[in-house]
Amino acid sequence: MSVDEKTVRRIAHLARIAVTDDEVGPLQGELNAILAFVEQLGAVDVSGVEPMTSVTPMAMKKREDVVTEGGRAADVVANAPETEDNYFLVPKVVE
Repeated sequence: MSVDEKTVRRIAHLARIAVTDDEVGPLQGELNAILAFVEQLGAVDVSGVEPMTSVTPMAMKKREDVVTEGGRAADVVANAPETEDNYFLVPKVVE
């Protein structure tokens, strides 16, 4: 796939980038080089390769599920402007 001058201007317009007439040629070359590289990647055989999230194998870090003291609702709502029975009171917004 090759990018022409009209396409470069359209891409610049969509990206909200001001491009002068002198900049269109170099941008066209850069975009064509990027697309050529992407086409090379499409030719790589990846059958049998599992998808991965990182180049190094890693295990997800998880914390242990530990029961804590809890029961601190009064501390949670202590700075709220209005509370009732350890709940936040807010103005009604839906009729």
